[in-house]
Amino acid sequence: MKTQHQVVLSLGSNQGNRSENIENCMQLLHQDVGTIVKVSKLYETPAWGFESDAFYNCAILMNTFKEADEILAQILAVENKLGRIRVENQGYQSRSIDIDLISYDELILDTEKLQIPHPLMQNRKFVLMPMLDLNLYWMHPILNKSIAELAEISPDQSVCTFVQKLENPLNEIPLEQFNYIAFEGNIGAGKTTLASKIAEDFNAKKVLERFADNPFLPKFYEDQKRYAFPLEVSFLIDRQKQLVADLGKIDFGEECIIADYDIFKSLIFAKITLKEQEYKLYKTLFDLIHKEISKPDLYVYLYQNPERLLQNIKKRGRSYEQKIPIAYLDKINNGYLDYIKSQTELNVLIIDVSDRDFVKNQKDYLYILNEIREKIRK
Repeated sequence: MKTQHQVVLSLGSNQGNRSENIENCMQLLHQDVGTIVKVSKLYETPAWGFESDAFYNCAILMNTFKEADEILAQILAVENKLGRIRVENQGYQSRSIDIDLISYDELILDTEKLQIPHPLMQNRKFVLMPMLDLNLYWMHPILNKSIAELAEISPDQSVCTFVQKLENPLNEIPLEQFNYIAFEGNIGAGKTTLASKIAEDFNAKKVLERFADNPFLPKFYEDQKRYAFPLEVSFLIDRQKQLVADLGKIDFGEECIIADYDIFKSLIFAKITLKEQEYKLYKTLFDLIHKEISKPDLYVYLYQNPERLLQNIKKRGRSYEQKIPIAYLDKINNGYLDYIKSQTELNVLIIDVSDRDFVKNQKDYLYILNEIREKIRK
């Protein structure tokens, strides 16, 4: 599972319709570069380092899987789309939009094209004051000071005047309407990565399946007939313990849990892997356990074709998964789809992600969020 990076960008404009320039910039960054999860208020500040009209400035916190140099290239492309052409060796200039990469996690980077943290951030109130609004638990990795400490000792005495609040693009998706969302899918569909990202982006609690701790899993792929039953029973018991513990802590109406599985997957896999008599015994146990588990408010099934699944399985490199036959993945897909068809009271959303990469392509991720938003509206 890939880990997201937290990136702070500083946006500024002192030409044309400044507030519109900032808002258009935020939309493009959210669509093309990464997920904007926090937005500061908008401030008016005097030009820094040269005589010119006052700037509008803000700061945004972005979650992204991308590397720092890729982000730099993409924010320059966004500037270009908005009419900003950077000219080397011409000093400070008025501009319709300016995007500075301020920090990337706690990374320290010093190259010809990019310095992180931004080398002048501690000297610029128009960077520090908006960053305070983001309420970050971030320490400057070189100066070992918080944003509040940097703002207090900054030599810049400029006055930053509040202009207006800015809307976070994620507010368009009222995910808080659900207390419990389960993301499901075949082996290699990306459900864990997606569930983790959405939970982080929306500040929700995440529940991830603890498959890596199951000692029967590698043995199952070596000898399915022998280890299928103990594997499925151990998974069922572990899932039951985890979901009862985590779902029992929900403050309904106040928080949301995002899970990368639903308890019913136990029965789907058991029906495929177990012999008839074993399955009957297993289902008796499952029915007893299933009654005490809360059902998800939204059940999202990520469909991927088996060929794409095999590619994803190969990429993530778990040795015991490398010999999974495509026929087995077909059976799992059919098992899920049969289950979904049989559930008349389950709030189901099926999203075909076969031709989408929500890790590398921000637009694909926003496509999934938009599908969820449309489901909420119905």
